[in-house]
Amino acid sequence: MITVRGAELRAGARLLLADLSFTVSPGDRIGLVGRNGAGKTTLMTALAGQARPAAGTITPTGPVGFLAQDSRTTDPSVTVTDRILSARGMDRALRELRAAEAAMANATGAAPTRAMSAYARAEAAFQSAGGYAAEAEAARVAAGLGLPERAMDEPVGALSGGQRRRVELARILFAGHDRTLLLDEPTNHLDADSVAWLRAFLAAHRGGLVVISHDTSLLSDVVNRVFHLDATRATIDIHNTGWTTYLTQREAEERRRVRERVGAERKAAALHAQADKMKARAGAAVTARSMARRADRLLAGLDPARRAEKVARIRLPEPAPCGRMPLGAVALTKSYGDHQVLGGVDLAVDRGSRLVVLGFNGAGKTTLLRLLAGVETPDSGRVVRGHGLRLGYFAQEHETLDTARTVRGNLAAAAPHLTDGEVRRVLGSFLFTGDDADKPAAVLSGGEKTRLALAGLVHSEANVLLLDEPTNNLDPVSRDEVLTAVGSYPGAIIMVTHDEDAVDALRPDRVLLLPDADEDLWNDDYRELLTLV
Repeated sequence: MITVRGAELRAGARLLLADLSFTVSPGDRIGLVGRNGAGKTTLMTALAGQARPAAGTITPTGPVGFLAQDSRTTDPSVTVTDRILSARGMDRALRELRAAEAAMANATGAAPTRAMSAYARAEAAFQSAGGYAAEAEAARVAAGLGLPERAMDEPVGALSGGQRRRVELARILFAGHDRTLLLDEPTNHLDADSVAWLRAFLAAHRGGLVVISHDTSLLSDVVNRVFHLDATRATIDIHNTGWTTYLTQREAEERRRVRERVGAERKAAALHAQADKMKARAGAAVTARSMARRADRLLAGLDPARRAEKVARIRLPEPAPCGRMPLGAVALTKSYGDHQVLGGVDLAVDRGSRLVVLGFNGAGKTTLLRLLAGVETPDSGRVVRGHGLRLGYFAQEHETLDTARTVRGNLAAAAPHLTDGEVRRVLGSFLFTGDDADKPAAVLSGGEKTRLALAGLVHSEANVLLLDEPTNNLDPVSRDEVLTAVGSYPGAIIMVTHDEDAVDALRPDRVLLLPDADEDLWNDDYRELLTLV
């Protein structure tokens, strides 16, 4: 359980949310919704105890599991199995059991007796922590989230970004049915089967749940309360209903507010008009002032007028002139340890062409884009950079951002030719205004990082864009802006995505299937494959 009393949250000097009071109880399944930048991730981080409110208190009772948007904080040398088991403290017990097994197998002379005793102690400790049944449960959770069995003994650092996030989600779900779960965009990087499994798991969860998700199907199937963060009023509207009822209630509530405001404004205008007439009459000044005050009280008692939420004016760069084939690849290979991720990828990217890369998580999609961008070096083969090539790279994990810099500092570094005023104008069009420009990039939500990374491309003159899941973490309005920008961009695009609407906006002429590196002309049959991956 988590209890919030009079909490106030800020981003620097900017007030995000004020006077928050609510409780997350066992059985509560809360959907946290609101536009990007409204404070959803900030609130989730505070609920997890990783940030303190500017005022008030946030008090957890019992264990809390938190899935953040950034999964790169995990020790890369830990195996997948050990990382998941660590949620119950079983990773150490399992390592000691494996070491005892190895010692017993290699023991000679009088050593076997000591080795058997050590093994018995290690097995007893392992069984008391849950034993083989818990290990099997961890494997079932991992399989439900689409982690392949071969990955379970691999170090986390050898996995793709999507797989690492699945590991973190599996760890949190494995931790126990009684804890409060705080999940920030849990469906990112999940295929359709994994999303369906996750919905069923969360719907049956007995502890508390707070989830941020732009997957309305998950919200519809899982949540029984909806907290809407209103950025205009710096508050939360709490709806103790499911998702579908919430949508109906919110629409009806907005219509009621409009009616009340129109009625009150009409009545206040009539009172002011009458007061103005009475001022001219002898002895009626007191009554006139009373009527004017009554009109003012009518307007003061209304909720603030709902302003239309600001929309980021997302655009992509004007491409610089280039040759007929600005980018290509010849026989690219890449392995991590003994695991080959890419084998013999050939690619020719013509000026203005559009290629979508499809494959299951771990098939090498992100690795391919990192090789093309020059972030990593292939084991063999080469990247061919044609005449006039200017690359723009959007990384799904936002690695192109320097988290030690501010928002303004990141854009200034990406576009050093811009003046400070021009930097601020670009940031303003991407909804970074006022003090937001001086926030450290490290404290941004996933959606804000996406907007900042896209802002860095605006003045790059890139004629080939490498886009790795560009619609992740975005609210529906910002996502639509990105898709419109993708659809109108005249340069070449290589896109990795699980988003069917993003593929529709891209209008690809070719598709590359990984890990087999098969290239084909795009046709609608590949849409069915997209729903699977």
